[in-house]
Amino acid sequence: MAKSTALLLMIMALSYLTSMANSQVKNIFLLAGQSNMSGLGGVVKNLWDGIVPPECSPSPAILKLDANLQWVEATEPLHADIDVNVTCGIGPGMPFANSLLNKTSSLGIVGLVPCAMAGNKISEWQKGTFLYNQLVKRAKAATLQEFGVIRAMLWYQGESDTVRLRDANAYKGKMQQFFTDLRSDLGLPKLLIIQVALASGGKHYTEIVRGAQLNPELANVVTVDAKNLQLHKDNLHLTVSSQVLLGHMMADAFMKTNSTTSSS
Repeated sequence: MAKSTALLLMIMALSYLTSMANSQVKNIFLLAGQSNMSGLGGVVKNLWDGIVPPECSPSPAILKLDANLQWVEATEPLHADIDVNVTCGIGPGMPFANSLLNKTSSLGIVGLVPCAMAGNKISEWQKGTFLYNQLVKRAKAATLQEFGVIRAMLWYQGESDTVRLRDANAYKGKMQQFFTDLRSDLGLPKLLIIQVALASGGKHYTEIVRGAQLNPELANVVTVDAKNLQLHKDNLHLTVSSQVLLGHMMADAFMKTNSTTSSS
């Protein structure tokens, strides 16, 4: 009898905590792209070293939408239950959220929505594809019952489009179409998109893709440049320290953009 009562109390407590998490989410950020967004910082030979720097520490003020569309406290690796075909490590999401909270005490709860998956081309994010549909589904689930508002999408993708010239040349148009369709399907025509200009690609056509990212020619698309950030020995994936720095750069871009918008 005592065990049954204890179990019931535990279930009630977990239900209460989930309800509180759901009701507190105010600032929602979508995280999309490929492996440098899902994060391979600290991953060597498919093993994550398990080291979480202070800038990536969990906080009751940072939640994530998990694979079951439930709000839970965010911990590294942030994409572990989303990008399940690779070993995830440190990405820019947690340092971004922690940096935001350190910059302003009035922000409130930050809700992260991981959607990135390794190894994809921009064509795999076009309207109607699996990745696109999953992104829209998770974004809409994140805002159910007015739990919060989507403040921005953080986007880091493009390495896979540097291999072939035709992919690199088509990148800008596909990127613009993806952003436009996403805004339309979410009913957010002015959704802020903070994207990353590639740190690497390792292929001949990296600069063509970077050129498209640095000149998106769409309103409310802000680009932070990851070039010269330190890479792993694979010359493709950002190290832990680079992911932390990138998260801070994206937080700075968000704060600057919101400050400019508020004063205009």
